[in-house]
Amino acid sequence: MKFVPPKFSKLSEMASIDVGRLTEDEARAILEGIRWPKGIACPHCGSVKVTRLNPKSDKVRDGVIQCNDCHGQFTVTVGTIMHRSHITLRQWVQAFYSMCSHKKGVSALQLQRNLGLGSYRSAWHLAHRIRAAMDEKSLAPTLKGTVEVDETYVGGKPRNSTRKKYYDMNQFKGRGTLKTPVMVLVQRGGGVVSHPVERVDAFNLKSAIIENVNENSTIMTDEWHAYKGIGKNFKGGHKVIKHKDKQYVNGDITTNTAESYFALLKRGVHGTFHHVSKHHLSKYCQEFQFRWNHRELNDGTRAEHAIAGAEGKRLTYKKAVC
Repeated sequence: MKFVPPKFSKLSEMASIDVGRLTEDEARAILEGIRWPKGIACPHCGSVKVTRLNPKSDKVRDGVIQCNDCHGQFTVTVGTIMHRSHITLRQWVQAFYSMCSHKKGVSALQLQRNLGLGSYRSAWHLAHRIRAAMDEKSLAPTLKGTVEVDETYVGGKPRNSTRKKYYDMNQFKGRGTLKTPVMVLVQRGGGVVSHPVERVDAFNLKSAIIENVNENSTIMTDEWHAYKGIGKNFKGGHKVIKHKDKQYVNGDITTNTAESYFALLKRGVHGTFHHVSKHHLSKYCQEFQFRWNHRELNDGTRAEHAIAGAEGKRLTYKKAVC
């Protein structure tokens, strides 16, 4: 039986309201087109000699394909972050589109309501699997040109009564706080690298800069002493803006682009998620980093990039909560 794909628009050409009206066959066709743009290939052996089975005559579920070489059966979700999921393909596509189109993120509770999922746990796990698909560490290019580096502190007041009393008495802000430090490296007009750090010290900060920035670049930071000496590793040197003197722009010296990234991250944490544990903070940084690095694309194209990143990844619920 020859397969005739359903009529549908590319995800990059669809508006949010159109994505919400997808049928299961249309969602499957979109996912297959993104995963196999040059034709379906078996995820088990790589063969392109495949046959699409007929659900009625072959007594299989919709979307099953059989490899003519290894005789293995598979669907578009096999070998991806969606593998063995009971969530429908239509809901998966909607969730990818939603998380890629909201600048400040979308909460698991909102996903549960919008997608009609049965439990908060399912929505939470779904969101974390999409964040795993957004992880582009292996594909991240080295930052170059003018690179701004800064840190911020994410979290609320401590819940423990003793620590909360200590916090209230000292009113710590910034360095010295009990919150989790997050570091960001932003290339002007380019990409961003963002992740939590254990300590805001010279070893952690300098190691991250040297690892992610091209040696021909120029580094711009504030006057924090941990950055001293980093300029010798880069041809463009190290330029400093003095925030303690209420100086935020001095010619081309500024870290305002880094501050813009932190503004989005913090508004997402406080306004959308309300609480993010230290254990999972790196995953949320991945999400905001992905949207920043693909900010010049439209929502649908950005979602297609995220879906393409789902291949070869797996995140079980047990591993997600550990």
